[in-house]
Amino acid sequence: MDHIIITIARYYGSGGRAIGKDLARELGIGFYDRKILQLASDDSGINEALFAQADERLQGTRLFRIMRKVYDGTVIPPENKDFLSNRNLFNYQAKVIRELAQEESCVIIGRCANFVLKDYPNVVNVFIYASPEYCLEQAKKRGAGGGRDTEKFIEETNRYRGSYYKYYTGREWNDVLGYDLCLNSGRLGFAGTAGVIRDYIRDRFPNWNPEQ
Repeated sequence: MDHIIITIARYYGSGGRAIGKDLARELGIGFYDRKILQLASDDSGINEALFAQADERLQGTRLFRIMRKVYDGTVIPPENKDFLSNRNLFNYQAKVIRELAQEESCVIIGRCANFVLKDYPNVVNVFIYASPEYCLEQAKKRGAGGGRDTEKFIEETNRYRGSYYKYYTGREWNDVLGYDLCLNSGRLGFAGTAGVIRDYIRDRFPNWNPEQ
């Protein structure tokens, strides 16, 4: 196995992004979060700001909850009227994710990466969660004020992530069948969660060397 990909989906406040970033640094491999938007922009020629705006447009419409645009591996060409559609903006992000999976070892945060790479044998899919109390405490450490407003923000963010995932995959975001590992960072801590992922990688891919 020349390289592996670690995808991480996470509850807001569970520390999933920080855990992924630390894990990538420890393993000496790439880390991709919002950088995927930049790479998709470079690949498509579409302004990077439109990728972020697409997420905001989806969040503000009822159609987001009732319609499905399940990813099928294609991209729409520039001459097509739907070239700048939300669906195609997602398609280009998925295209970048698939190319990364073929080229290098890395950690990818969110973006339905576990579904996009569901047919790849060199992928470790992780879902990181924690109790509402733990997520609230972590959000406060990041500068949130706490209280009901912050609790509501966390709930809405997780609901949005679930809706986003279902919109593009037709599946449930927090379905355990979509992941190799579902880890409670509130019980394990950030370092402990990263350690479990490292141990799993070592056991599943005993011949993998991140320095290759």
